[in-house]
Amino acid sequence: MTYDLIIFDYDGVVADSEVLNSTVMAEQLTAIGLPTTLEQVLSAYTGKRWRDNRPVVEAALGGACPEDFHTTWFATCRARAPQQLKPVPGVVDFLTARSEPRCIASSSGPDWIGVGLDLFGLSDHFHGAVFTGLAVERGKPHPDLFLHAAQSLGADPARTLVIEDSEAGVTAGVAAGMTVVGLTAGGHVRDGHAERLIARGAHHIADSYAAVGAFMAR
Repeated sequence: MTYDLIIFDYDGVVADSEVLNSTVMAEQLTAIGLPTTLEQVLSAYTGKRWRDNRPVVEAALGGACPEDFHTTWFATCRARAPQQLKPVPGVVDFLTARSEPRCIASSSGPDWIGVGLDLFGLSDHFHGAVFTGLAVERGKPHPDLFLHAAQSLGADPARTLVIEDSEAGVTAGVAAGMTVVGLTAGGHVRDGHAERLIARGAHHIADSYAAVGAFMAR
């Protein structure tokens, strides 16, 4: 099938960043009195905006989260990025080889996305077509961000392919009426991840970008 648009999530799809992101979040949650492991963050918080995760954190904490929590998270991740942040294996070759219109639609903010795209030399591949959770009222797992991206780029949702790694993202893509590939190529993927994405409605599971290409060629 030929697609009008390929929508890439960012963390875990373009940047192999979920372990970095989640490690920093676990450290900070523990520091403010909510002991949290990397695995717990990966299970509970990935794929969603901080503003949507914050009420969950505060309910577990039993009080307000520090106002500088997210800015401290970003500063720490950015400081570690030059040594720890890498692209998801295969994404650079995949982007280079394909000509379809593409964009990023991510729960992360534009500053964090920009850190990775600059490090990887991928900024030009998206030609400014980066959409974040700041653009919509409801974040993933709602479909609003994906629909906003498709509408902005003149793409038919029924002819749009979403590449996602999180349960929230897969749920959002399916709700948007798009074809969703669940990508399990990131370093954060654990046993049962593919099954959880299938349970959320992923149309196909790919453990590599070569497998994404093969699915698109069917």
